[in-house]
Amino acid sequence: MNTIEAVNLFRAFRERKAVQDISFAVAEGEIFGLLGPNGAGKTTTIRMLTGQLRPTAGEARVAGCDVVRDRPALKSQIGVVFEYQNLYERMTGGENLLFAARLFGCKHTRVREMLEQVGLADRAKEPIRNYSNGMKQRLLIARALLHRPRILFLDEPTKGLDPTASGQIRDLVMRLAAQGVTILLTTHYMEEADQLCRRVAFLNEGRIVAMDTPQKLKVAHGQRLVRTVFRDGSNRTLRLDDPADGMQLGEWAARGEILTIHSAEATLEQIFIRLTGKGLDE
Repeated sequence: MNTIEAVNLFRAFRERKAVQDISFAVAEGEIFGLLGPNGAGKTTTIRMLTGQLRPTAGEARVAGCDVVRDRPALKSQIGVVFEYQNLYERMTGGENLLFAARLFGCKHTRVREMLEQVGLADRAKEPIRNYSNGMKQRLLIARALLHRPRILFLDEPTKGLDPTASGQIRDLVMRLAAQGVTILLTTHYMEEADQLCRRVAFLNEGRIVAMDTPQKLKVAHGQRLVRTVFRDGSNRTLRLDDPADGMQLGEWAARGEILTIHSAEATLEQIFIRLTGKGLDE
């Protein structure tokens, strides 16, 4: 069952075409990634899917709601965390969630439940200005989940975070998906998408240029390579599809010359550059 369906979504801002006829679907409980550099159309796509921006053309249904005609019903089904942190810095973490709970019509007990789920229960009485960026990001996710939405939209959830904080966010995302929450995230961190997402779509200049599981994209657009490290400290990269390389690998192994063998398949970032001719920083 698909909880997100986009068909030929198009959005233009005067002469600039931000999103151009993109179509995709996301299954219930799936983590789906929209990948691409800044300006590729990722945030514009999320804004259309969450009813904040009307498509110029095309249509989309999220949790069974038309994103244009059913906006009031849509709001109760989704949670959204955008790239920029919009918390009340002088209030505590608990007060921020309590304020949001009143707006959502949630019970106060839900605030404590969500603070515990994101690992901030022991910091609930501290003002937000004392929180690290990673703590703020976890609180934003907690706020977005207060009303138990079926779908969570995350726009660059680990941007600017240190490795430890990024890891905490990724762990939280995986736990939420395991609980059945559908998650659509945008990122330009390809390693993160490779780790989290069941499927990804490469977005470039508003168009989807490739879409599949990370592994299938690597097989379709990369090469089957292994990096062999020898006992003398040297190394060599071999092609698994080359019979001669395969025979040579067997001979080295038989003579006990190999210390370790590592996969050297293409990364998602390398594949993106190969398909678009652009780096993620462009």
